[in-house]
Amino acid sequence: MSYRLKDMPMELFPRERMFQSGPESLSNSEILAIILRTGLKGENVLNLAERILSENEGLTGLAKLSVHELEQISGVGKAKAAGLKASLELGRRAATMDPMHRTVIHTPQDVAHLVMEEMRNLDREHFRVVTLNTKNHVLGVSPISVGSLNASLVHPRECFKEAIRRNANAIILLHNHPSGDPTPSKEDLEVTGRLTDGGKLLGIHVLDHVIIGDHQYISLKEEGMIE
Repeated sequence: MSYRLKDMPMELFPRERMFQSGPESLSNSEILAIILRTGLKGENVLNLAERILSENEGLTGLAKLSVHELEQISGVGKAKAAGLKASLELGRRAATMDPMHRTVIHTPQDVAHLVMEEMRNLDREHFRVVTLNTKNHVLGVSPISVGSLNASLVHPRECFKEAIRRNANAIILLHNHPSGDPTPSKEDLEVTGRLTDGGKLLGIHVLDHVIIGDHQYISLKEEGMIE
């Protein structure tokens, strides 16, 4: 017996859409709903997934949470927390797979292409750090902060922690402008200078700061605003 999508129980809807249209057709909440599998009494799995994402700053925020913190989210619990954290860890490992298959950064355009589709429509500023090895292979893209860019949100300790853990040779600073205009602000330049100085002390070179707009970007390196 086959069901039309509109006649299916809510728990089956995202899964069947994946089979029919592929995983790329699903929203983040639909993918999360597949991982969670079931909802709560009075809250179907799609609504549960949407609530979890909205209360935890989306996938970026979820990725920062430990399995014990995930367990404390209403509607998650131990089993779902374990499954969710395992899925997030698989995604993290995929981003750090064999260097022969990693993205190589040659130009600021390479950085922009890496994140443009994901970051150009974000409604808040997301600051991230791209970590690179000695051959400029991407080791990972680490979330640092969400919110208007300033020195208190973007602390050198957080920016270089992942670079040190991955034994990175260099980093590229990266954030978006929700307005769509990537023109750097005074705060952007101040944070860039502060982090560049911090990198010199640690022996980790800050290669660039790329600001993402709507289908456009600005490289502070190309603009001569960073050494």
